[in-house]
Amino acid sequence: MSHSNFYLEHEDLGIELPENTINSQTNTTEQTWSGWQKVLFRIAFVFFVAMSLPNTLEWYKEIATFNWLHLHYRDLYDIARFGSGLNFFGNKIFGSSLNGYAVWVITLIFAVVGGLLWTAIVYLIKKEPKTYNILYYWLKVIVRYRAGIGIIGFGFTKLTPTQLPYPSWGILNTNFGDLTLQKIYWLSIGIVPWYEVFTGVVEVAAGALLFFRATTFWGSVLLFGALADIVYVNLAYDGGVHVYSSYFVLLSGFLLVDYVPRIYKLLILERLTIPVTHYPVFDKAWQRITRITLKTATIVLFLPVFTYLAVVNFLYDPYKQPALKGIPELRGNYEVSEFKINNQVIPYSPTDTLRWQQATFEKWTTLTFKVNKPVELDLSNGGGAPMRDINRTFELTGVAGGQRVFYYEADTVNKVLYLQDKNRGSRNQENREFLVNNRDLGGETIRKKKEVKAEEVADNWISKEALANIGPEDPKIEAIARSSRRTKGIKAESKPSKRNRMILKYTVLDDGNRVLLSGINENKDSIHVTLNRYTKKYALSKSTLEAGKYN
Repeated sequence: MSHSNFYLEHEDLGIELPENTINSQTNTTEQTWSGWQKVLFRIAFVFFVAMSLPNTLEWYKEIATFNWLHLHYRDLYDIARFGSGLNFFGNKIFGSSLNGYAVWVITLIFAVVGGLLWTAIVYLIKKEPKTYNILYYWLKVIVRYRAGIGIIGFGFTKLTPTQLPYPSWGILNTNFGDLTLQKIYWLSIGIVPWYEVFTGVVEVAAGALLFFRATTFWGSVLLFGALADIVYVNLAYDGGVHVYSSYFVLLSGFLLVDYVPRIYKLLILERLTIPVTHYPVFDKAWQRITRITLKTATIVLFLPVFTYLAVVNFLYDPYKQPALKGIPELRGNYEVSEFKINNQVIPYSPTDTLRWQQATFEKWTTLTFKVNKPVELDLSNGGGAPMRDINRTFELTGVAGGQRVFYYEADTVNKVLYLQDKNRGSRNQENREFLVNNRDLGGETIRKKKEVKAEEVADNWISKEALANIGPEDPKIEAIARSSRRTKGIKAESKPSKRNRMILKYTVLDDGNRVLLSGINENKDSIHVTLNRYTKKYALSKSTLEAGKYN
């Protein structure tokens, strides 16, 4: 194995000194570790190995079931974003509350016990090594690659700006006071996608630098600085990912510990500093081949392959906003000039709880309208890994003020929209009540109960003729963006679920400037709505980097 190409220039001497690299298998002058250093290392070894390796069998099973010839962006993202640590209460490493740090405490307690037990065993067998330099090297390798892979997965959601999307028309039409603190922050980044790209460059670069021993310091510095800021932002704005971002601060901090004494000696004491690096020698051919193969495969998979999949995701299947284009002739903002319920005209009033106040057909398959009746607020960030457009909810999360958001499937032959409420608030409430009332039941019983509830809503509300005209969702996306994960996901997410629904016939008049909607609303009342298109000029300039193709 060759030396690391790291050089240190000492100003006083005006010379350039190569790094003093020591082969720990042959050198006999290395310093012996003190007793407390060995104990701390044993605890740290147990802790960081537990915190760096996947903690569920599902992760390994998922990798085994991937279609590696038709990968989806979320496949590699899930490889990079896995839970670690001794987790007995679910995948809390990504928890949105401070309880998410509980797994860290549990793992640390286990590591202390394990480290002390390790010390006792070494003491009893009386074969204590002078140092743990080589084991320390491999621990840093594990942490380096865990942090590198993880932050690359995190960074690509910003490098190809999909994590914080540019606001939809419906969100732009929302009053500022109707947005939650978290939503305001996410939108403040989403409206400047080139800044979001910059943050992604920093994170992906940090991950790439961590793949190489010679650049570990710079990768760790980038990672620590970038993620420490994200931790504070999420705590301040209640962003929900402070635990996961803290995780990378922890890993990068561990990698930087070894450099602190050297930096202090060089910059504070201003003394000549020659770094010493311990690493194993791979003197057998199979060892060198294995090392190069694994390293190359990792770099190729998480840099060029991930880049390709991320770009495809950005262009055709952005995971936080719907992928499929809506009806072009309906797109735009509308004022509600007339509104009838059961043939009774409801005049405009800002306090009326039934009348629509304005409506918007998005570029994708969403109808948004406002009423003076609050809905249950969705406090998530609209993330996750949904494949169906109906389950991509960023456009409604963190938005109050009676904003209604409906996903539609269009029978363009008969000019009929089949709409379902994208807000899961009412359904979540029902599930919470069910679980509270049946908290003494076993998991199997609850599962069967839920299946019964799903069957109850399988009422064939869309006719077979209309379904034939609408067509399946999966093939409608661009062929380059189709994948096994998407196909399986759409099938799994197509099981019946209870939602508010409307069936509305649409008629476009006056060269698209007027739209008539008539049919049945979610309360089974007949409604007639006359929409007049208007052009709204936003103070926010149009983005030059918006996800999705909806032409």
